[in-house]
Amino acid sequence: MPDNSTIISKVWGLCNPLRDDGVSYGDYLEQLTYLIFLKMSDEYSKPPYKKETGIPAGYGWTDMNDLKGAELEEKYKAILEKLGGEPGILGKIFFQANNKISNASILYRIVQMIDKEKWVSMSSDVKGEIYEGLLQKNAEDIKSGAGQYFTPRPLIRAMVKCLRPEPMKTIADPCCGSGGFFLAAQEYIAGSYELDREQKTFLKNSTFFGNELVLATYKMCLMNLYLHNIGDIYGDIPVKNGDSLLLDPGDRYDYVLTNPPFGKKSSITLTNEEGEQESEDLVYNRQDFWTTSSNKQLNFVQHINTILKATGKAAVVVPDNVLFEGGAGETVREKLLKTTDLHTILRLPTGIFYKPGVKANVIFFDKRPASPETQTKEVWIYDLRTNMHFTLKKDPMSDEDLKDFIACYNPDNRHDRKETWSEDNPEGRWRKYSIDEIMSRDKKSLDIFWIKDKSLADLDDLPSPDVLADDIIENLQSALDSFAELKAKLK
Repeated sequence: MPDNSTIISKVWGLCNPLRDDGVSYGDYLEQLTYLIFLKMSDEYSKPPYKKETGIPAGYGWTDMNDLKGAELEEKYKAILEKLGGEPGILGKIFFQANNKISNASILYRIVQMIDKEKWVSMSSDVKGEIYEGLLQKNAEDIKSGAGQYFTPRPLIRAMVKCLRPEPMKTIADPCCGSGGFFLAAQEYIAGSYELDREQKTFLKNSTFFGNELVLATYKMCLMNLYLHNIGDIYGDIPVKNGDSLLLDPGDRYDYVLTNPPFGKKSSITLTNEEGEQESEDLVYNRQDFWTTSSNKQLNFVQHINTILKATGKAAVVVPDNVLFEGGAGETVREKLLKTTDLHTILRLPTGIFYKPGVKANVIFFDKRPASPETQTKEVWIYDLRTNMHFTLKKDPMSDEDLKDFIACYNPDNRHDRKETWSEDNPEGRWRKYSIDEIMSRDKKSLDIFWIKDKSLADLDDLPSPDVLADDIIENLQSALDSFAELKAKLK
C-alpha cells in the first residue's frame, strides 16, 4: 500500500485540472465525499466485515468503477439520485447530490484513484489529513465563502487544551461546521489518557453531538467524522442538519466547544406578495433564554448555557459586540456573570479568520448549580490582540503563538494563576478584574484592554504596509457590514 504522502499527493494532484475545468475545492470535496463513501461501503460489504450496507443492488461502487465516458457519467448520476432517496445516513449524505465534474475523463481518473486504495483499513490519520487539507484549501478559496465556518486549527487546539475534556464525557458543538472541534477533542482525549475498550467505544460512538445548518457543510462534517473514526457509518448519526437555535433539544452536555457563525443577525428569507424575497430578522422566543434578541451571537451564548450540564464547561468564540453591546447584550453578560463562572477571556488578534473585519474573543465559562450568589468572582483577560499582527498567508497564527496563553490559563489548576501585568509591567498581557470592577463598568462591558497600541503612539514604529492594508480592509469591511444592516432596516 502506498505511503501517506503518495495518497495525499494523488488527491491533491487532481485539484488543478478540476480548477481549470471550473470545479471549486468545495465541489471537489463534495464529490470525494460521495465517491469515498461508496468505496468504503463496498469494502465493508466484503470479508472480513460482511456488513449490510443498505446500498440497493445495482447502485454500488462495483456497478460503476469499471465504466468510462458517458456510461460512467450516467451511472454515477443514477447512483446519486437513487441514494439521495434512501433512509438513514445514506439519504443524508446523498441528499440533493449532483455530479459537479462535467469532464468525464477527470471523473474516471478520480474513480480509479479511489478504487486503488483500501479506505477502510487506511489509518484515520491519513484519511483525516487528506480531508482536513482539502477543507483548509476550501476555506482559503475566498470566492466560495466557505472560510467563514473554518476556525484556525491552532486556536481550536488551544481551546481544547484549556478545557481538558475527559473520557466518558459528552462534547457538543451547536454549529459544528466541518467538525474541527470534535477532531481536536478526540485527538486530545486519545493522546492524554490510557483508554480501555469501554472508553474507546464511548469516544467513537457516544462522545460527540453537533448541529450544522448548511447542508453542504453538514455532509462534509459527516464524512470528516467518519474518516476520523467518529461514529459508525451505519449507526446513530452524531450530527444533525438544522438550526440548533430553534428549540431546547432537552439534552445536556459536559462540554461545549464552538465558534458560532459570524454575522450579528439571525434572519429568515420570505417571499412577499409581489414574489420578491425579503429578509426578516428572526427572533427566537424561547422560555429558557434570558432575553429575546435578533442578535445571533447572543442567542448562541444563551443556547450554550441551556445545553450545558449543571457542572458543564464551555469555550466559545464570540465577536466583540457580545462583550460591549447594550440592551440584550448587557442582560446576557449580567446573567452569565451571575449564574456561571465566566473566568477567562482571550482577546484574539485580527487577521486569523477568512472573513475580514472580524474582531473576536474566546470566552470560557463553567456552569454552576442555581444559587442566589454571583458565581463569577473575577475575570482573567489575556490580550493577544494589541500590537499583534497575523495574516492568513504570510504570517498565520501557529500553536507556538498560543503557548503563553495556555501557560497563563494554567489548565492543571486554573485557580492558581499569576498576572503578568503590573504597574511596573504595563505591557503584561494577562490581567484579572474583580466582579465588582466589571459590574461597575458602563453596560457591564467586558471589552477591556490596557496595553498601549504602538501603532497609535509611535509613528516611527508603524506596522508593515501589508499589515496596515489588512487593517484598512478589515475596517472598511466592518463599515460595509454596518451600512448593509442599516439599509435592511430602512427597507
